[in-house]
Order: sequence, then structure tokens, then C-alpha cells
Amino acid sequence: MKPTNVLLPLFGLLAFASAQRQVMITYPHDTPPSIVENAKKAILATGGKITEEYSLIKSFAATLSSEAIDTINSLSSSHKPIVEDDQIVTIQKQEPLEQ
Repeated sequence: MKPTNVLLPLFGLLAFASAQRQVMITYPHDTPPSIVENAKKAILATGGKITEEYSLIKSFAATLSSEAIDTINSLSSSHKPIVEDDQIVTIQKQEPLEQ
């Protein structure tokens, strides 16, 4: 077996993995539930994963591709989602842990 037969598929998997982003997706409060559900379905259909769902606001966290972001942005012209990188946010300065 040639090394290229093994390495090329491996590089393809690495490229796919690096194309995924962890994001928070939030919709306006008046967004119909069907639009939010269609967004989740689009993420899953493109190989993404819903990692967290929130009930107080129309929001969820996901790992998804740029293709999925484009898709969910095009689902509704009147109810556009806010898509931002999923990250830790604090309101106080945190001191480094002592070792």
C-alpha cells in the first residue's frame, strides 16, 4: 500500500475537523419556533452538532461548518440570527490559579 493512499484521506479528515467552529446562535425573541428548528436541522444535515440548548432565550450552542452558518443565515430575511464564537465570558477579573 502506498503511503499516499493512507495520508490523503487523513488530510481530508483534518481539513474537515479544522473547518468546524464552536458558536452560539441567538434569534430575536419573536422568531417563530419553526425557523429555529430548521436551523438546527440544517446544522445536523451538514455534519454539525448541537452542543447546548437554552430555554429562556431562543439560543443554542453548536459546532458547525461555514456552510451551515450560510444556510441558517438564509432561512429568514426578517429573523436573522446572531452567530458568535462560543467563549467564556466573565464580569470580574480572574486571578491566575496558584500552583
